[in-house]
Amino acid sequence: MSAEPRINDRIRVPEVRLVGPSGEQVGIVPLAKALELAQEYDLDLVEVAANARPPVCKLMDYGKFKYESAMKAREARKNQAHTVIKEMKLRPKIDPHDYDTKKGHVVRFLKQGDKVKITIMFRGREQSRPELGYRLLQRLAEDVQDLGFIESNPKQDGRNMIMVLGPHKKKTEAMAEAREAQAARKAERQGQPAQADPSAS
Repeated sequence: MSAEPRINDRIRVPEVRLVGPSGEQVGIVPLAKALELAQEYDLDLVEVAANARPPVCKLMDYGKFKYESAMKAREARKNQAHTVIKEMKLRPKIDPHDYDTKKGHVVRFLKQGDKVKITIMFRGREQSRPELGYRLLQRLAEDVQDLGFIESNPKQDGRNMIMVLGPHKKKTEAMAEAREAQAARKAERQGQPAQADPSAS
């Protein structure tokens, strides 16, 4: 079924509750009269509430309305933050350098406002030592506690142990901060040559 409202001759009811171009209530009128008024005003008759009895129709410039709606939807999508779950896999016996690298990624994800699913992968005999994975997850959670919190406690899932970290910062805040930082860097780059010239003072 089309989500588009019915307009003009596509409206097939004997009468409609009509709303004028400025939002004023005209009242219940026969469809023919409503279409006549639309022509008079050089506007479209648009069904805005199809389930009402009788359906509510409004006189408007449908092309302009569609364009404005599309622009609003685009703006809303731009400002909408999609929470992404990033995944980071570790081994229980990870070496310190690898741990620091992986922790760096987790820090970056949390700073961007994303959730992070940490998976500890056990192999062979390691499966009989789940406490190694648990300790590693706790250590990681403590190392990044300024940026995130444990949203889902460590739990065993077959050969893996999984924990989810959530960011303290909302995705929208992280995006806004990133944009501000970018603008500041750009301003700094543009302002540097002027500052570097001593004869300018």
